[in-house]
Amino acid sequence: MRRLRKIFAVSVLAAATVAGAATGASAQAKKSFKVAWSIYAGWMPWGYADSHGIVKKWADKYGIAIEVRQFNDYVESVNQYTAGAFDAVTLTNMDGLSIPAAGGVDTTAVIVGDFSNGNDAVILKDKPDLASIAGQGINLVEFSVSHYLLARALDSVKLKERDVKVVNTSDADIVGAFETPTVTATVTWNPLVSTILSNPKARKVFDSSQIPGEIIDLMVAKTSVLKDNPNFGKALAGIWYETVALTVAQTKEGEAARAEMGRASGTDLAGFDAQLAATKLFDKPADAVAFTTSPSLATTMDLVRNFLFSKNLLGNGAPSADVIGIELPGGKILGTPGNVKLRFTDTYMRAAAEGAL
Repeated sequence: MRRLRKIFAVSVLAAATVAGAATGASAQAKKSFKVAWSIYAGWMPWGYADSHGIVKKWADKYGIAIEVRQFNDYVESVNQYTAGAFDAVTLTNMDGLSIPAAGGVDTTAVIVGDFSNGNDAVILKDKPDLASIAGQGINLVEFSVSHYLLARALDSVKLKERDVKVVNTSDADIVGAFETPTVTATVTWNPLVSTILSNPKARKVFDSSQIPGEIIDLMVAKTSVLKDNPNFGKALAGIWYETVALTVAQTKEGEAARAEMGRASGTDLAGFDAQLAATKLFDKPADAVAFTTSPSLATTMDLVRNFLFSKNLLGNGAPSADVIGIELPGGKILGTPGNVKLRFTDTYMRAAAEGAL
């Protein structure tokens, strides 16, 4: 199965349109919940947990029911969440801001699961250094994390996007395009990166390990749902930390779990392990709490919101990057306090760290 990695702005207008029913809606105490997820190395534990009874175990503990549904189309899963069909969804920090938050859906990051630490890369043909990118056409999925990575790479060598030409290319065509004589540069993600680097002319000149902590993978839920149903957040945390502990375990059981996750994502154990090696997975809740409460998160989200604003992805007519408020642990708010739509909390991760689930 081809991995559909985190395209965070393609459907923002559609998402904002269908979000009307969900925007501002009040939740209430309830007993059943729906969670959406899609294929990516850092999210595979959710599918494993569902098929191996871990979801049911934690749901039963809190007297609730949790339905977990896999989507093969990442953007569709986020749109369905934004439209109100799901209570929670896996997405990136950028997507959370540009799709549900920009669509008016107040969303809270329950679990900070990982960040890309090499899975995303800038690759040139027959050029060994990043500065050589000037003047080239860059094939990438426009408005995706690849586009963001390109912007950060260009910053590092004091170039601007106007110094290159972005060529919007489907992820399905990226590998084939690089094999053609006319394509000299690309930005993409694993496993496509690994495939392209098998070309002897390919040179990786920048990757996400050089901007650690900026491309963040989350499990988010509607803020109103969490407020009225805190046990749902506790169950999600319990599911995640039990499953991810098994995922990283250097035991026969851990190896079997990773092999199964690899097969489910269209690769084998070695391929899945390689993707995990380029993913900073927060398997210990205390580490996730430390990351989420660090001042660096505010810096990252400031970079992200300004990138999205520069691409007109925070809503039509948005006057500035401040249009949408982002709340961080401790109460710090980036943007408009009266329009907070994306929130980061350490509540549930801290409960896991303290053994309070």
